[in-house]
Amino acid sequence: MALSTGGTTRIDAGANTKSCSGFERRPFRFLLRAVYRHKLGHAVILSTVLAAVTCSVLSQYAVRDLVDVLARHETDALWSAFGVLALLIAADNLSWRIAGFVAARSFVAVTGDLRRYLFDHLLGHAPAFFTERRPGMLAGRITATGNAVFRIESMMAWNVLPPALAVGLAIILIGTVDPLMGATLCGVAAFLGLFLVRLARRGNPLHERYAHAASLVDGEIVDVINNVSVVRAFGAAFRERRRFADDVGHELQARQASLNYLEWLRTFHAVVTAVLTAGLLAWILLRWERGEASPGDVVLVTTLGFTVLHGTRDLAVALVEMVQDWARLKDALSALLTPHELSEVADAGSIEKPRGAVVFNDVSFTYGDGSPVLRHITLCVEAGEKVGLVGRSGSGKTTLLALLQRLYDVTGGRVLVDGLDVKALKRESLTSVLSVVSQDVQLFHRSVMENIRYGRPDASDAEVIEAARAANAHEFIAALPGGYQTIVGERGMKLSGGQRQRLAIARAVLCDAPLLLLDEATSALDSESEAAVQDAIDRLGEGRTVIAVAHRLSTLRNFDRIVVMENGRIVDQGPPGDLADRPGPYRELLRRQTTVPLELVA
Repeated sequence: MALSTGGTTRIDAGANTKSCSGFERRPFRFLLRAVYRHKLGHAVILSTVLAAVTCSVLSQYAVRDLVDVLARHETDALWSAFGVLALLIAADNLSWRIAGFVAARSFVAVTGDLRRYLFDHLLGHAPAFFTERRPGMLAGRITATGNAVFRIESMMAWNVLPPALAVGLAIILIGTVDPLMGATLCGVAAFLGLFLVRLARRGNPLHERYAHAASLVDGEIVDVINNVSVVRAFGAAFRERRRFADDVGHELQARQASLNYLEWLRTFHAVVTAVLTAGLLAWILLRWERGEASPGDVVLVTTLGFTVLHGTRDLAVALVEMVQDWARLKDALSALLTPHELSEVADAGSIEKPRGAVVFNDVSFTYGDGSPVLRHITLCVEAGEKVGLVGRSGSGKTTLLALLQRLYDVTGGRVLVDGLDVKALKRESLTSVLSVVSQDVQLFHRSVMENIRYGRPDASDAEVIEAARAANAHEFIAALPGGYQTIVGERGMKLSGGQRQRLAIARAVLCDAPLLLLDEATSALDSESEAAVQDAIDRLGEGRTVIAVAHRLSTLRNFDRIVVMENGRIVDQGPPGDLADRPGPYRELLRRQTTVPLELVA
């Protein structure tokens, strides 16, 4: 996929092109894939948690033995019973600490892997994917995924697995006192668990509604911050506050509905387990009255009864809380893990000796289900030739450049670079051939040096400065407070339009690609900035193939050929002077630009 970075377009070679269909519908499978990469750490956590819970439950069995020793006044066995109990308590605490230290590494590593994977996959999407979605929502969902997975893993390790194991072991130990009591508990616990799971699933729409509302709020925050200058210019701060308050209100209502449902589940569970525990204690006391149980058995069943009570309570609380995290995880994956629109073919080739020759062979293109934008375009651009694209807005000029960069795939025909179809090229091969300087320059919130070097990360400082000189940018950069280390601000907003354009040109110079695409690179500049940028572009175009979209026809007067487009078709082409001398659409465009004398463009 092509990434527009500060006006210089480079095609990302590292984007993940594998289909992710299924992951967005199976968050558990997605989570297991990340966990498997750290299977040793998770195996240690699982085994130590199992050991800790076993020791904790067995310590209650040891208490029973200690009580019976005391009841029988067996002083010889007293300290051995005490030693077993102390050993179990020590092993219990040590196991938890081991599990905690390993989890601090493994759980964090899983969240990092997942966010990196989602980011890689996100970069592989075509531009249309991003135009239809808010950037803030996408970024928020990546963060939400990491947070949700961390909470799910932590909840499983500390709040789901331990009580589940404790309840299971407690029922087994109670069965050693009275098999019927153990079997009864086992049946009731199984029925209660299945019933709670069914009730929890019925609340999924509430939890998914909350997850979606939360992501909308995240997107709204980023959207307003990115356009805060427009908010201030139109005095819309009050309107935005009211709009945001409404969005937050909807989120709070959705969250409250989700939490209320969870509380009803917990209330139901609390009543059932309280009744169950009371019945269990009454049962063992009746056995003691009949002489069928020792004081130690009463203590054991009592403590294990509380283990079952507290364990099932904690388990229910954890499970219903996890439902919200699963909902947010599912919401994020459904938005992010959609298959890539423009995948790289398995046997993609490379351009061995790039020259910069371009051919549009009977190219047609339509955005989605709309009207055709390009209709049967055939255009050949020789290596080293400079071709300008002109025409009214909406005639398809910028779309033609987008197809050359493979931001979209053609609806019909082929686009060839040096004789190879761009759809059959590796991304890194295509990016080595072309670079773009556009009207809308977007810079990273990084230093001037980093923004220029982005086109070629291995370039030295001297090469960056040389590229800046070639782009007429060195003088204004040197005058900045931090020189080349000055942070340019979000989207380069600390710089003027002409300065941003020259940084984009410097990046293109550093890339040294044989094919240069210019998309209205000077149309938004004042006369002085335009002259500086145009001079830099002229130098940049030397020895390269140049295809330029231009509104100001004066910028194309030194080009080899002008191509005139109307309604997605080529209606005329030829040298600038020839087109200016004969009646036709190009001459009509010249007449409309009254500030451009005909003799300057002829």
